[in-house]
Amino acid sequence: MIIFVIAFCSRLASLVFYTDVIKIQNYAEHSLANWIQLSGAFIFYLLSTIALQSTKWTILQRRLLTICFIIFVLLISFGVSYTVSLHNTKNTLTMFLIGIVSVSLFFAIEYREILGIAIFMVIVFILSMVLPKIAFQEKIMNVIAAFILGFILMGSSRYSYYFKSMHFVRLKQLEEKNEEIQHLNTQKGEILAFVAHDLRNPLNNIETLSKLLLAEDKQHSEARMISAAAHQAKEIINDLIEAVKLDQPVMQTERIAVAPFLQSILEKWSSNQQRTFNLIGADQNAFAYINRSKMERVIDNLISNGLKFSDPEQPLDIELSVHEQNVCIAIMDYGIGIPKKLQQHVFDQFSKAGRTGLKGEKSVGLGLHISKRIIVQHKGTLLMKSEENKGTTFTILLPLA
Repeated sequence: MIIFVIAFCSRLASLVFYTDVIKIQNYAEHSLANWIQLSGAFIFYLLSTIALQSTKWTILQRRLLTICFIIFVLLISFGVSYTVSLHNTKNTLTMFLIGIVSVSLFFAIEYREILGIAIFMVIVFILSMVLPKIAFQEKIMNVIAAFILGFILMGSSRYSYYFKSMHFVRLKQLEEKNEEIQHLNTQKGEILAFVAHDLRNPLNNIETLSKLLLAEDKQHSEARMISAAAHQAKEIINDLIEAVKLDQPVMQTERIAVAPFLQSILEKWSSNQQRTFNLIGADQNAFAYINRSKMERVIDNLISNGLKFSDPEQPLDIELSVHEQNVCIAIMDYGIGIPKKLQQHVFDQFSKAGRTGLKGEKSVGLGLHISKRIIVQHKGTLLMKSEENKGTTFTILLPLA
């Protein structure tokens, strides 16, 4: 199509400036070449369009069409040089070299094919010296030029082909690596799910037995330690199971009022903790599409995180507001904060930012990762702002319903 447009513009210019154009030397040959360019480009455009859209064309037929078009490009560029140079092509090789460079850049041609094309063009170049009345020495120079141009065509085409093939090989290697990574991720998920489910039952038994011992003797320190360890192990297992489940993209949500939802969560925490929980700015117009159990897990994770890294006498503030088209839930603690070097890792799976709490609570670095993924599934955003020894604020942004 590019060739057709250029040839058409040339034809149009020759019609507009006809009186000046006809004075150009070898105008008749230029005009004939122009008609060949117009008709040839149009025919190849139609054929290539049909070949791309039709399923009946074989790979061999398509390759033959491509080779024919390459020869066409080389012939018309040679023809322009031949006419402009007054049948002594070595004097004006600009257009022919442009044709050679175009073929080398835009086509990935097999070795045998480009060898055949190069030989064909050398023969055409030599035959073009038979009819013109030029000196024998000039003809010899043209023959030498023909072989040099054939070598340039071969060399530049193979050089370009090498880079195209290397690029293709790297793409295939990346595809294979991606498939391997996906397979390993699938296996990882299956192993995590299997281990988590199989460990939960014996841990439930251990926790139940420890509670029975505590019911008989509340001062039984060993039983209390066993119960705490079993509970912590169950929390880790629940995180692992949740991490596996989050690979499922479908999540059921419902339109709920956020203020009462948060109030019910804080009431649960207040009954189990000797801490002060403040719900600030409970906007009654804050509605969002939420999966109750998943969002409760996020809020619990963030509250638990705040309690873990702040002193018992310090309050935990939960602020609810509506900002533009978002429901904003901010969970603020006034504890030790997060060091700057760890802040970029807090949402990573099995995060390097996992730290021991002020009471020795351990972390495997899954809670915040799971929380962020749940918020993303709600089409929201989880943000973090922290300053050492001043506290941390996690902000949940959810689309306003």
